[in-house]
Amino acid sequence: MTHRIRTLFIQIAMLFMLAAAGAVLMPRAHAAVIGTDQVVQSERERVKSALERPDVVQALKKVGVDASAAGARVDAMSDSEVAQLANLVDLLPAGGQALTNQQLIIILLIVLILVIAL
Repeated sequence: MTHRIRTLFIQIAMLFMLAAAGAVLMPRAHAAVIGTDQVVQSERERVKSALERPDVVQALKKVGVDASAAGARVDAMSDSEVAQLANLVDLLPAGGQALTNQQLIIILLIVLILVIAL
């Protein structure tokens, strides 16, 4: 009986050592609070990258808007306007036909209104 208890104790001790070694070697997660400036800046970059896409540049040219002027207007937009436009960009499909006609018209109208308003 004592041999059985001793074997059980050794197995528990080995399991504990294995768990302790795993805890020591496991990478730690580091989290930090990001500021609103960083979020708004990333949203601006997403909108600007969407405006740089070849199909969007062509669509902007069709309505007479220069893509670089549209990018400058995005820089001049307020944070809430950028957030709204970034949400529209997020709704776009990831591949294949990138923009439906309705989505393209909405984005072009927003950019056109901003170009005219500013």
